[in-house]
Amino acid sequence: MPKKKDILPHALKATWTVPSEATLGSSVRARGILLEMRARLPKAVRKSLDIDGRVLTLGMPEGETNDFEHASAIVTKALDGIEDLPVIPREIQDILSMTATERHRWLADGRLPSAGTRTVRLQGRARKITFHVFEPRVVVDLLDRGAIDEWRVEDAEARAENRRRAAWNTKQARLLKKSTEARKEPDDGTRPKLEGWEEFGRDGLLR
Repeated sequence: MPKKKDILPHALKATWTVPSEATLGSSVRARGILLEMRARLPKAVRKSLDIDGRVLTLGMPEGETNDFEHASAIVTKALDGIEDLPVIPREIQDILSMTATERHRWLADGRLPSAGTRTVRLQGRARKITFHVFEPRVVVDLLDRGAIDEWRVEDAEARAENRRRAAWNTKQARLLKKSTEARKEPDDGTRPKLEGWEEFGRDGLLR
């Protein structure tokens, strides 16, 4: 694993603390914010910006003052309103401790509201991918009221009910099949007959 480039003792350095309201307690979200900041920087200086916990650090060698000041201004501006940066799939899964399967299911049934979609090009590839993003305030609300635990209980109850219905339907189908087969069986004289049945009918007791 390659080591990070050491910053010289008298290197140009600036730090910013990302608000906890922006990271939402998630290291994955913090990393996502770093990548968002890097994407706004000139390609040549992107890796000069890093994050440790919630602290962003920009470090560059002396002699690159202009680039440093330009990059610092970009980061400072980008951090303004960073709390409103949409939450992407891997971040919401980490924040709410949900699986990708749960995210897809709850998104499909409307319990997890989407804030729209975002399309990006994968690094080094021509293919683009589109995914749903989520409003940070909605994510915080879901986290605060424990919605994920409630949804899991609801899903478990729904699965149990579906199993009961499936078992009932299977039982009814089996009984119907037996009844239908019994009606179709020809009377070849082997069925037991009730003795005296004709006399019972002649006496008018069936009328």
